[in-house]
Amino acid sequence: MGLAVRLTLLPKADIGDIDLFVSWVHGIARYGLPSAYDAKLTFPPVMSYIWWLLAAVEPAFQTATDSSDQTVRVLMKVPATLADFGLAGLVAYALRHRPRWAVAAGVVILLHPAVIDVSAWMGQYESIYVLFALAAAILATSGRYGWAAVLIALSLMTKPQALTMLVPFVALFWATGGWRGLARAAAIGAAVIVILWLPFVAADGPANYLRNVAHYQGQGHAALSVWAWNIWWLVQEFAVGGFAYDSVPIVGPLNFKHLGFLVAAVLGSFIAVAVIRDPRPRTFVLALAASVLVAFSFLTSMHERYSYGALVFLLLLLPEARMRWLSVGLGVVVTLNLLVSVPPTTEIDSVLRATRPLGVLGSIAMLGITGVVYTMLRRTAAERLAPSTREPRGRSASAG
Repeated sequence: MGLAVRLTLLPKADIGDIDLFVSWVHGIARYGLPSAYDAKLTFPPVMSYIWWLLAAVEPAFQTATDSSDQTVRVLMKVPATLADFGLAGLVAYALRHRPRWAVAAGVVILLHPAVIDVSAWMGQYESIYVLFALAAAILATSGRYGWAAVLIALSLMTKPQALTMLVPFVALFWATGGWRGLARAAAIGAAVIVILWLPFVAADGPANYLRNVAHYQGQGHAALSVWAWNIWWLVQEFAVGGFAYDSVPIVGPLNFKHLGFLVAAVLGSFIAVAVIRDPRPRTFVLALAASVLVAFSFLTSMHERYSYGALVFLLLLLPEARMRWLSVGLGVVVTLNLLVSVPPTTEIDSVLRATRPLGVLGSIAMLGITGVVYTMLRRTAAERLAPSTREPRGRSASAG
């Protein structure tokens, strides 16, 4: 069923950024991979490699500058669609000791409307960087920290949004290996990043990439919220009445962007402490979901898709009844947020976008879900240290 739905949606006309992505692939096809960042490309190198492979497979990219060609349009959506199946397989693998829940979690990924919407309909690449992060999490909870460092580096070099998942990994590396373990993981990750950027150095690719990202942020995307239902969406709704830049000063040089970073940094530090105190797999998975949700809820310039990682990580805890309800709630809010931001039909546009309270209620619900996940994480770590639940000496701190 998941495959059938995707095969139906893959040829559909572009409603997102695919035309822009095709123009970047066209540049790679014409001028070669090393010159990719001569264009205004805002993705790190992993996506450049993927697009380079697409250009090598399909000669039409030599001339195509938009997604009007159906073959080009389908190929642009294929990498993320394949990553959807990879996510389903990894989630099922992680729950393999609970076979019924393993199957259920895999099916949820393949049939979830938010997953289908992002990959097969909108043609966005969230599934790819989350796939690398999920693989890194599974490896890390199995004690394979070196390989986990490789995979989280690949995630970071796929989309910068993977930064929202970095804090729990740093805390876990520290908790399980001390400063040496953290330094080893950092060295491995840095080596992967350097290797990935090597083909682009001669053409000044890394510097061009940073300039491209800065330019992108200054072209109307530095809003308090770019269709993300979070605390800044409420500010825009009630205090501004529309989209507003996050560079507006609050007190002296302090602006909304700085305030968002400050709140996220404070909450992120507590997430790190929770993992350091209790580096068990369940706590680590909760920390990953909480880290994504905190960034989504309190950082400015968030898009509606940036809560995607939390949707996937919570499925690893599907056998718990509370987590099932939490996953359902998050899935509903994320799906509605996606449909409102990029309505697939005029009917959905007229119904959802005309209902202003929906965004307000959705933002409140997202903040509530963020608070619940964050509280559960802190409580889990605190219970780990309580005398009544403290484990006997000699037992591994990372035991499941």
